[in-house]
Amino acid sequence: MPYPKLSDEEIVRRGKELYDNHIRAQVETAENIGKLISINVETGDYEIGDDLLITSRRLQAKQPDAAIWGERIGFDAVYAVGGSLVRTIQ
Repeated sequence: MPYPKLSDEEIVRRGKELYDNHIRAQVETAENIGKLISINVETGDYEIGDDLLITSRRLQAKQPDAAIWGERIGFDAVYAVGGSLVRTIQ
């Protein structure tokens, strides 16, 4: 199985930058709030759905060694353990 060429830190940096500067305005709609988004940080391609594994696999089908960043649309975290997700304000 191929692995991304980027460091974890670079994947995080690029993923946040892409989401905040280029993707957020397109995807933060009423029907997408709470859904998951996987972003190929090298190409800017993304997939939206209810399952992070499925959205990531869709991107990997196009580029097997894709460096992928995940977000929950409209929230501050993908998952919450022992707490709650906080809605971000646009």
